Amino acid sequence: MKRHVLTESDVRQVAEGSRLTVPPGTIITPAARDAAAARRIEICRQSEDLARSVAIGADHAGYEMKERLKELLTQLGFSFYDFGTHDPRPVDYPDVAVKVAEAVSQGRFSRGIIIDGAGIGSCIAANKVPGVRAASCTDVATARNSREHNDANVLTLGARLITPETMREIVQVWLSTEVGAERHRRRVEKIMAIERKYLAH
Repeated sequence: MKRHVLTESDVRQVAEGSRLTVPPGTIITPAARDAAAARRIEICRQSEDLARSVAIGADHAGYEMKERLKELLTQLGFSFYDFGTHDPRPVDYPDVAVKVAEAVSQGRFSRGIIIDGAGIGSCIAANKVPGVRAASCTDVATARNSREHNDANVLTLGARLITPETMREIVQVWLSTEVGAERHRRRVEKIMAIERKYLAH
């Protein structure tokens, strides 16, 4: 497995006085530690258990695919909590999406996966929760891009748009891909800075 290295440049992309969570096994350079101390940034290592924990949820349209997702996560060695729905009776997707998004935002789970009919409504709802970067993905390429370029922490899927096999491929790639080069981290931090700006009002 590829090991991550946290550099001084990475730290300087993070807002002063904030917390920076890094994956298990990350190598933190001495210069990165010095930069963090100077900028009052707390570096926290994500636990192995948390790194492999996923919050999941679906509306009635995504219920059957969610049940298949649970089997896949078990096969891949991930723990999960199912925020519903627990049967195919109609429910409103924003109610489920916000539960999953809040669980990720609060740090109770490292990532979240939400399934509805198209994957779009749940994505919009989840992105209203501070700290969430939800991406609606329809294939392996968008799944990889959402992680590598955007550090997406919530994946939304459309059960009416993809097959169960495509779901499996997307989820496996999404869970195994980490954020990429420094330029991507810098751009993600700019996204989060926009969020902080509007939360301050």
